[in-house]
Amino acid sequence: MNYITFNLLTYFIFSISLSVFASGDTSNFNLTEVVNGNYVHIGKHVSIDDKQHDDIANIGFIVGDKCIAVIDTGGSINIGTQLHKKIRSISNKPICYVINTHVHYDHVLGNKAFENDKTVFVGHQKLAEGIEHNRQFFLTQFKSDLGENPDTSSIIAPTELIENTKQIDLGNRILTLKAYPTSHSHNDLIVIDNNTKTLWAGDLIFRQRIPSLTGSLLGWVKVMEELKDLDVKIVIPGHGNTSNSIDSAIEQQQAYLQNLLDETRKAIADGQFVTDAMENIDKENHWKWLLHKFQHPTNVSKAYTELEWE
Repeated sequence: MNYITFNLLTYFIFSISLSVFASGDTSNFNLTEVVNGNYVHIGKHVSIDDKQHDDIANIGFIVGDKCIAVIDTGGSINIGTQLHKKIRSISNKPICYVINTHVHYDHVLGNKAFENDKTVFVGHQKLAEGIEHNRQFFLTQFKSDLGENPDTSSIIAPTELIENTKQIDLGNRILTLKAYPTSHSHNDLIVIDNNTKTLWAGDLIFRQRIPSLTGSLLGWVKVMEELKDLDVKIVIPGHGNTSNSIDSAIEQQQAYLQNLLDETRKAIADGQFVTDAMENIDKENHWKWLLHKFQHPTNVSKAYTELEWE
């Protein structure tokens, strides 16, 4: 094979790969029915710099007798398209709701793939404002995840906002949506399938992968206590494996957040600078979490800033 032939063959293979990627190929898109009518795609444990950064969140859907509700859509239009195709391989019922659990890119940038379904996009009362505030950031940082010639219309915000608690009916399947005060983020929302007592927790719960603090540590610690009182049997976290118990689902994260709170307060009381606190806090437990080195220092910095003047 001469040099020109090799390069043409390489280009041909590369072009096919791009075509498959752009079309939303679902051959490697995992999907599990964790309990009757609840389907979840488990995201990958990679950093935001990884080429698969658009597929790190747990996303999925719930099927009722009348229609379907999608819970988060992934970190790109491509991931959203793959999810959409998986839904259509299982059911042709209308997709009546797309529910976003919070503002982070890996949960909302796939919304565009559902725009033509005449669906209602639903989120926390502060989510529309949060997406508007981050719209230019998304366009700049995740341009390659937003399809060809992306613009502001590539990012879909919710039109139905949940202030406290709301129930929606998919047809003999009632979902309870509950909005929380600032905790993991500024606009966290959970979904509970009342039929199966399945909790879709969004990023209020992380498993395996280290939690990411962008809202309020004090708020998140408080919300964790509230989650313990939920009457649920299956827990689908925003990242990591599902669980058959709310206690087991949150145990490791609750210990981490409480330790972060206690140790950051101690560091401040001892007069440590934030850089010292980032180096010292929780370093003995780094092996307990995937991607600890990528996220933990940021968590400490965020906690330090919040607690410094409490």
